[in-house]
Amino acid sequence: MTDEVEIPAVDSVSGSGVPIRGNDIDTDQIIPARFMKVVTFDGLGEFAFFDLRFDDDDTQKEHPFNEARYQDSSVMVVNSNFGCGSSREHAPQALMRWGIDAIIGESFAEIFAGNCLALGIPTVTADSETIADLQDWVDANPDGELEIDIEAEAVTYGDQTIDVTVDDAQRKALVEGVWDTTALMKSNADAVRDTARALPYVDDAAIPDAE
Repeated sequence: MTDEVEIPAVDSVSGSGVPIRGNDIDTDQIIPARFMKVVTFDGLGEFAFFDLRFDDDDTQKEHPFNEARYQDSSVMVVNSNFGCGSSREHAPQALMRWGIDAIIGESFAEIFAGNCLALGIPTVTADSETIADLQDWVDANPDGELEIDIEAEAVTYGDQTIDVTVDDAQRKALVEGVWDTTALMKSNADAVRDTARALPYVDDAAIPDAE
């Protein structure tokens, strides 16, 4: 008998923010390729933005992820085309393991946003002026709370509430708790096996038995 797997709904996320300014920050900047030679994703968080944070001799550069005031932040505020470049899933994995639960930005690379969704990390968007104002507020209020309402497509901070956009499919998956496709397949393993057995081109020997 297959165990039921409960996937939590993500209808809201709250936490203090960290501003990451700059357009076209690609996945190699988020997690350099040399740190991807790992068996698991555990420990990737310490290498997030590594080459933007450290010189060749490991001396710290100026970067929000190095600042003490942002060490407990969980909502990242970014600019345009964030997560572009290669499709490496290590990028959102590294951010999640650093402590990021949600990202607000002008726009995101489609594959990066999809990889974030697979981890239950919302990627919500707003126009450039709204994002610039939000980044400035976070910079001035590093302990300030940001509250993202996924279903209502709104972000509240300070005494303001701003409209944001959440992709329809992402919003549905997060709010209904169906964002973890691996867990969904595991919880419906019997149905998956039945479907596989009904396919004429799938050999029965290739279908794993229930655990």
